[in-house]
Amino acid sequence: MKTVNIYTDGACAGNQEERNIGGWGSVLEYRGREKELHGGEIDTTNNRMELTALIEALSVLREDGLRLRIFSDSSYLVNCFRRNWYVSWQKNGWRNSKKQPVENRELWEKLLDLLEGNRAEFYLVKGHQKLLKDGEESNSIAYRRFTENNGPGFSYDEFEKIVEYNNRCDALANVFISEQKELPWD
Repeated sequence: MKTVNIYTDGACAGNQEERNIGGWGSVLEYRGREKELHGGEIDTTNNRMELTALIEALSVLREDGLRLRIFSDSSYLVNCFRRNWYVSWQKNGWRNSKKQPVENRELWEKLLDLLEGNRAEFYLVKGHQKLLKDGEESNSIAYRRFTENNGPGFSYDEFEKIVEYNNRCDALANVFISEQKELPWD
């Protein structure tokens, strides 16, 4: 089974303001090759951008039957799949545990369609993490927390790479935001 690593991140500048800018970034990695994607929306939310980052990454895949290792710093995204929230949502007519309509339903439905036919594994990464060159103790604590949360199947070198890619996705998510901030707003 072919394995594709997908790293994603979303961002939103002015998330609680009337007018805001959201961005998303993704990196797909397969057999040493990488593909970077980024984009964004005006007047959105951080959670929408987190979901969009994965949707856009999955949209470029040309086949099913893949093992997808998905790395994200979004608890919203990762916990939905690790805790099977979407199963309850579907069973309850797309209502959450508080009987309210599930936010971003159309994105969740699209995401579920894109994941169908693949084996997806979700891993939670601490966002905005910086590993120190001479910070062996703090780095080993961060690594220990990562493996406690995601399982022991990752070497320290893999962990460093995951952190690097997560930070790259954060930078990609901010490209659209930076470009939009340079434009005159009405």
